[in-house]
Amino acid sequence: MDHGVDYDRYLDFDYDFVLTGDCGSGLGLDPDFDPILDRDSLLKEIFRRTRITDIAQTHQHLRRRDLVNVAVNEILDLDVTKGVNGKELEECIRQVLEYCVKTNKGTFRNQLYGAVDPNGLAGAWLAEACNTSQYTYEVAPAFTLIELQIIEHVLKKFGISDGDGIFSPGGSASILYAITAARFKAFPQVKTKGMRNLPEMIIFTSEDSHYSVRKAAHWLGFGTDSVRLVRVNEHGQMLTDELEVAIKDELTHGRHPLFVNATAGTTVLGAIDDLERVADVCQKYHVWMHVDACWGGSLILSSQHKHKLQGIQKANSISWNPHKMAGAPLQCSLFLVREKELLHKCNSASAQYLFQADKFYDTSYDTGDKSVQCGRKIDAFKLWTMWKARGDSGLSNLLDQTMKNAQFCMETLATKAGFRLVSPKLQCPNICFWYIPACMRGQQETDKWWETLHKVTADIKELLMVDARLMIAYSPLRQHRNFFRLALTFHPVLRQKDILEMLQNIEECGEIIGSRLTQ
Repeated sequence: MDHGVDYDRYLDFDYDFVLTGDCGSGLGLDPDFDPILDRDSLLKEIFRRTRITDIAQTHQHLRRRDLVNVAVNEILDLDVTKGVNGKELEECIRQVLEYCVKTNKGTFRNQLYGAVDPNGLAGAWLAEACNTSQYTYEVAPAFTLIELQIIEHVLKKFGISDGDGIFSPGGSASILYAITAARFKAFPQVKTKGMRNLPEMIIFTSEDSHYSVRKAAHWLGFGTDSVRLVRVNEHGQMLTDELEVAIKDELTHGRHPLFVNATAGTTVLGAIDDLERVADVCQKYHVWMHVDACWGGSLILSSQHKHKLQGIQKANSISWNPHKMAGAPLQCSLFLVREKELLHKCNSASAQYLFQADKFYDTSYDTGDKSVQCGRKIDAFKLWTMWKARGDSGLSNLLDQTMKNAQFCMETLATKAGFRLVSPKLQCPNICFWYIPACMRGQQETDKWWETLHKVTADIKELLMVDARLMIAYSPLRQHRNFFRLALTFHPVLRQKDILEMLQNIEECGEIIGSRLTQ
């Protein structure tokens, strides 16, 4: 059957395709195939000046935050009541692409992901074209074997010899998997009897951990009051002595310490908890240890940096999102467990219409029953195409380069006037800092001074975006007022001059904002 697309050529496009949007003939489309969009429309420069800039001149009475919504709503035809012809659809799609954030540019530093790995992108496109689901071997034989192979390889990377895993729809879903598995392991009867007659169960996590832990406690019926937030040190790492004290306190009050969530790469500071010490505490009190390595798990790919994750091999479960630092296409998330059959025992429902015992093949390859979902995307394939193309050494090199760039950025900031690091300790490629305009330097840093800097940081971010220079995250954290977080990823591979240009843009916009303070 002629599909109109030569799939064999999807893997032949150049890396420049993702970096610059210069698709050329590398997209792999058949010459006779007439796509809705020409290939050069798929990836455009991030934040290039579009009609939203022109509209700004005709809507000067609006605040900028209102302006964005007005501009996009006036331009995009979002109504779907009536169908349109192919030419009209193409124009609508072009407009949507024009107002999308171009995350493949190096100036996109707003989230814990960045540009996509082109090999992974090929895998994602192919998986979409195949349009299948991953619950039984009979409907996805090759993809099932690929998922099993990737899970086995990743388990070994994390030092787990005979575990299990599943691709999940994101890191938050992995936390749900982890707490559910911990509860089932401690109280197997919960699967049939529910939580009645069970002791009150307590979940422990650091105060800087991801909010999904508290959401999971709500969704799974524990309630957010069952979550204990353990304080962190100045670098954002959990205070493990306080963790142990908290566990002992719950035992004293007759409650059951169920689950400890350690973090390998917190969202803001990129902090990695002392996993060895957390493991010791968990083993001492028979508490399930989970490691949220959604961000920092990519460090395991490098012999130079995997020591930062020492102790992760002792965890009962691990979550890792290759779509974050490593650049797999969104979404690509793994949930791993150390106990081989636990996922199936915990989650299986044995639907007879789908998981028949008398099939003509080995039904152990029907992996869907260990998942909370029925239909599942083929997320393993895009990670497999990345790994197949680059191998262990290729991914390791990308991680090493990313950390090298992060170290360069941190060292530059430490000596550059006006910049101040939040923490001088580089754990993951997160660099957190303030920019202090010249007019604010040398002053007494009172509460009012910090309140001004808090607002200045947000104003700098706004100006950077309005001027189409840089999209960077900022955040308050505990006692800290707003500061910038620059998070680096595998793709695009940055040069030192790219980093210096980002810092220069922050400095220039910072001084513009600073000049307004003295007017």
